[in-house]
Amino acid sequence: MTERISVALCTHNGARFIEAQLRSILAQSTPPDEIVLSDDASTDDTVDVAIALVGSIALPQLDFVVLRNPKALGVTANFESAIRATTGELIVLSDQDDLWYPDRLSRAIKEFDARPGLDFLFADARLVDAEGVDQGRNLFSVLEVSEQDLTALHRGDGFSVFIRRNIATGATSMFRRRLLEVALPFPTGWVHDEWLAVVAATVGQLDSLNAALIDYRQHASNQIGVDYPTFRRKVRRALEPRGGRNDRLATQFAQLAERLDSVQDRVLPERLAHARTKAAFEAIRQALPAQRRRRLWRVLAADRRGWYSEYASQGRLDMVRDLLQPHGE
Repeated sequence: MTERISVALCTHNGARFIEAQLRSILAQSTPPDEIVLSDDASTDDTVDVAIALVGSIALPQLDFVVLRNPKALGVTANFESAIRATTGELIVLSDQDDLWYPDRLSRAIKEFDARPGLDFLFADARLVDAEGVDQGRNLFSVLEVSEQDLTALHRGDGFSVFIRRNIATGATSMFRRRLLEVALPFPTGWVHDEWLAVVAATVGQLDSLNAALIDYRQHASNQIGVDYPTFRRKVRRALEPRGGRNDRLATQFAQLAERLDSVQDRVLPERLAHARTKAAFEAIRQALPAQRRRRLWRVLAADRRGWYSEYASQGRLDMVRDLLQPHGE
């Protein structure tokens, strides 16, 4: 392995956890060549703790870069800033509050070394609480990643998965720098990891490791966490008023189609066509009438085209959702 490895580490008021996270990064069996820490206007001593720790450990091969945002940019823009500042050919995303297993980097690097065409790799994680206590669940189970999803990924068809929904978490991810030729700049409608993953699935190769490589900490101050898919939560989600989610999906996939249109030479024609259809499908869902009875023919027309099965995150369950949800204000 000769490629330079960079870690893009983003922080915001993370003094409580940053030392443990950095120690787990610095203790890797294959250490990184560079850590770019981008702090998003913290009001605690996150940066001071990080600088003191890195300075106390003799790692002459490590380049440690600190960026400080005087005003908070938000998670996605902060990660974009950190990623832009990296110099490695392989870039690893890191939150401030997780714990990496000692072979987290070496296992991912092994995959990239063996597969020159691989652009993006993500993995499972063990869920722990603020004190690091195992919650008895893994990330893939909470995200309801299916065997069908994993089979599609491993056979090189990540696009069919990610055109429906995101199942990649940035804290477990590594990607090649060349992906940024299409992915930058990050559109405002997307979270950074979702965007990188769907772009990789569309213009390159994406895969997963079906093993936990980190402890993914869940606590009250998470900037991005996971929701446990309880039955009650699913029912509440199905009955919540239409509006925000539909607006978000319509915006996101319009942005994806627009980006792909600008790099058509990098995209397989059938994938570009599917991305455009997905954008049209989400626009139709966004524009469904407030009156339920007036939605019926539009929903049925989309279903006859197979769009719910191919493009909706929950398949035909989303069809029922679109018919029954009350209209938001």
